Amino acid sequence: VSTKDGKLIVNGRSIAVYAERDPANIPWGKDGAHYVVESTGVFTTTEKAGAHLKGGAKKVVISAPSADAPMLVCGVNLE
Repeated sequence: VSTKDGKLIVNGRSIAVYAERDPANIPWGKDGAHYVVESTGVFTTTEKAGAHLKGGAKKVVISAPSADAPMLVCGVNLE
């Protein structure tokens, strides 16, 4: 594990790392991210998590309970 040009290098693969408080400012599209896992526990509504879409993400998975986003639980309502 090392760093180069502001990125984390693991087994020869480059991983972008950000310290941005506003997800709309993270350039997901530029980095080729299609899916973003929102696991901060801060952006748990569809409106707040939707900020990742402004940065270019195609889909956002919220890993915490959400007041308004569809919740899928394997073995309960998802096969």
